[in-house]
Amino acid sequence: MAGFWVGTAPLVAAGRRGRWPPQQLMLSAALRTLKHVLYYSRQCLMVSRNLGSVGYDPNEKTFDKILVANRGEIACRVIRTCKKMGIKTVAIHSDVDASSVHVKMADEAVCVGPAPTSKSYLNMDAIMEAIKKTRAQAVHPGYGFLSENKEFARCLAAEDVVFIGPDTHAIQAMGDKIESKLLAKKAEVNTIPGFDGVVKDAEEAVRIAREIGYPVMIKASAGGGGKGMRIAWDDEETRDGFRLSSQEAASSFGDDRLLIEKFIDNPRHIEIQVLGDKHGNALWLNERECSIQRRNQKVVEEAPSIFLDAETRRAMGEQAVALARAVKYSSAGTVEFLVDSKKNFYFLEMNTRLQVRVDSGIQPGSDISIYYDPMISKLITYGSDRTEALKRMADALDNYVIRGVTHNIALLREVIINSRFVKGDISTKFLSDVYPDGFKGHMLTKSEKNQLLAIASSLFVAFQLRAQHFQENSRMPVIKPDIANWELSVKLHDKVHTVVASNNGSVFSVEVDGSKLNVTSTWNLASPLLSVSVDGTQRTVQCLSREAGGNMSIQFLGTVDLTLWPRLECSGTVMAHCSLDLLGSSDAPTSASQYKVNILTRLAAELNKFMLEKVTEDTSSVLRSPMPGVVVAVSVKPGDAVAEGQEICVIEAMKMQNSMTAGKTGTVKSVHCQAGDTVGEGDLLVELE
Repeated sequence: MAGFWVGTAPLVAAGRRGRWPPQQLMLSAALRTLKHVLYYSRQCLMVSRNLGSVGYDPNEKTFDKILVANRGEIACRVIRTCKKMGIKTVAIHSDVDASSVHVKMADEAVCVGPAPTSKSYLNMDAIMEAIKKTRAQAVHPGYGFLSENKEFARCLAAEDVVFIGPDTHAIQAMGDKIESKLLAKKAEVNTIPGFDGVVKDAEEAVRIAREIGYPVMIKASAGGGGKGMRIAWDDEETRDGFRLSSQEAASSFGDDRLLIEKFIDNPRHIEIQVLGDKHGNALWLNERECSIQRRNQKVVEEAPSIFLDAETRRAMGEQAVALARAVKYSSAGTVEFLVDSKKNFYFLEMNTRLQVRVDSGIQPGSDISIYYDPMISKLITYGSDRTEALKRMADALDNYVIRGVTHNIALLREVIINSRFVKGDISTKFLSDVYPDGFKGHMLTKSEKNQLLAIASSLFVAFQLRAQHFQENSRMPVIKPDIANWELSVKLHDKVHTVVASNNGSVFSVEVDGSKLNVTSTWNLASPLLSVSVDGTQRTVQCLSREAGGNMSIQFLGTVDLTLWPRLECSGTVMAHCSLDLLGSSDAPTSASQYKVNILTRLAAELNKFMLEKVTEDTSSVLRSPMPGVVVAVSVKPGDAVAEGQEICVIEAMKMQNSMTAGKTGTVKSVHCQAGDTVGEGDLLVELE
């Protein structure tokens, strides 16, 4: 059985070492969502039969006060655990995080600097001063930021402050990708061919890449979470990758050192959980498959991997333990491997921190800034077999309620129902293979299309019927009471459909293009979630918003922003919008597809033909910011000649460097930004003549 861990106490479970209990698995979908999450899966605490049971002893001596050197959901999780143990907590925060949930939860809070991570959450001097000021006895680093910084651990040791995590020598060995690779070789762990030293500059990077042979992977030595990583297929991409990766690494980790190794094309990403103590003991607790990725960041995790056989699993586990023993590891950690189609595996890195979680670091009204990773939780489901776990995850995703921002639930839902994923035919290139032109949202089957039209029409009529009653008295009806049918003209994907809807109590009879469907629900229109049955097929939909003028948004099959624009005489418009990204609104592509459904009466449909349409902007002549972020560099000035695809500027969002390029060949007419500017989504950056 699978589970979670909180703080430093391992709460993860597996069967006997080297073998999973039959038909038990866990799937974990990383939700980079932003606001108002109402659904959480049930947490469970399971431990290995080898380890026996563990629990908190209230009589055991603990710290009086702990400083949490992190933010977001991990800081909230640590603070929540400390409260249960009766330990006081100190939160640190940047100025923009002053009202964050973790700050409100802690007993004390100290501002350690402005928004940029290099001036706040990576500001060791300010954090050390906060420790002295609050007299904290220990520091919990969470993950990321300073969690794998050996200098920070040494500073704490010098002040006799306990670092809650691995020993300093393990952090130094495993937190640095260059050193960890050398140690892995010494421990006879399979490693990826490449250059084992620090790359000095872009030209040396090109020379090394040529020696290794393209393609190569450029990565930050102190990196993690997919940041500071670039794949290069030629010299030009190597130079660009070196520049962008070093900038990301400096911004995210305070360390711009890079290494280069051979890029293993089309691999699986599988990691082994390890536990070690201070007596030289170490064991492995089986694997998690993390092959579904975007920008080298995990989207879906699954355990056990359906790809591994017992022999490969055992070999990977034994090498993971060998590495843990080589560095005298004494905590919980993760050893990551790349596995090719022939089950050859190669050491990738070791994370000296905990992973797998279901926690929230936000609440209604929270701000998700451009400076930090916006991921707030992981949804975890389990079942007696893989089919049951997948079904539970799809149901759980349908029950997430998020308001105010874009999110990636539609993508997650599509991944877990995709035929390739269901069969286990996956690799780290899964998303780019399945969605070569980008994720375009859920593609409706004929049956689903009819269900969508029937549910949207029923919702519209239900709202209209409710509006006719007030304090148990009927208002003046907006239509004649003897009209039993609502005749609608519905336009979906540029095709007009004839829909006729009528109701009998909680059952709506809807005829769509000659097909009759019965839609049944409690029709609790005040609830954010609505369970609907369409001819016996159960669906969970959400009414996201409804304006006084009749504008309404609903969610269907994970797809958001089905916007309904009803007019008088039973008329309106329905639109569905899917957003792709792991990072929420600050990194969400603006080209996500939409289901545009227009609902009008026959008269309104005829009159609508005379409405003027908004002229579409020629986007090839302008460059707008696709996301909120900070301008890192501007490469052009007015009068410069640029070629199509040439870099115009670089925007950093969520610690990722994004190169903005020209849409056509032309001359720069005007530049509306400069390095250091904060820009919003859609802001004008550069105009071309």
